[in-house]
Amino acid sequence: MTLGIIAALPQEIAVFLEKMSSSMKQCTIGQRVFYQGKIYNQDCVIVLARIGKVAASATCTTLIQTFGVDRIIFTGLAGGLHPSVNIGDIVIGTHFCQHDLNAEPLFPRYEVPLLGKSIFSSDHTLNTALHHSSLAFTHSLNTSDLSHLIPPHIIDNFKLKQIQIHQGLIISGDQFIHEDNAVTDLQNRFPDALCTEMEGAAIAQIAEEYQLPFAVIRIISDKANHKATEDFSTFLTKVAPFISSNILFNFLQNHNFAL
Repeated sequence: MTLGIIAALPQEIAVFLEKMSSSMKQCTIGQRVFYQGKIYNQDCVIVLARIGKVAASATCTTLIQTFGVDRIIFTGLAGGLHPSVNIGDIVIGTHFCQHDLNAEPLFPRYEVPLLGKSIFSSDHTLNTALHHSSLAFTHSLNTSDLSHLIPPHIIDNFKLKQIQIHQGLIISGDQFIHEDNAVTDLQNRFPDALCTEMEGAAIAQIAEEYQLPFAVIRIISDKANHKATEDFSTFLTKVAPFISSNILFNFLQNHNFAL
């Protein structure tokens, strides 16, 4: 079995490439570099998708058709929407919707034309495994000193000792949400949405069409408001790689999908 790991930004895949076996191979397709190798003895293909739904869809399709991956995990950052979701929290998507998809009046708003669906679901088994790994990570935060890994002021600013795990709806669109009125609009249209990002629902649609198990795990970098740009940039460089890598390394060590 081979796991595809996708992220949208270079900072989000760098730590995984460092962990990949010395026998790692590289292959460039469609202006993307695909890295093949093993992490904790599990076959993986890691790739930088770049940002947005089209980029994510193209990358996902190549992983399936060219590399024959059996499951896919997308990891990265997201902007929090739900009042219960705070910066630093972990969100595992169970359902996905494209908040900017509108083919009215030909099709209902948010529905993918000719598929007849607006909501797509991820794989329960992968979600459960990621939840277990996330719990292990948050437990380790409460029992260890992070100051040698993350500057203390960053820990305090983002309240990393209080990280919560959420599971539920993630909405996606080709917009970086960074204005208060845009947040309010999305909250009104999707009151159950935990966070917003730019790739997850596209991955969900491709996985649905190919009947491939997938999961999306997001770390909340900002509240998608007027401070989003500042918080996102700091979180991306100082915090995100530490959180996502620890969760996925635990996942790869403790959940063997080779059989």
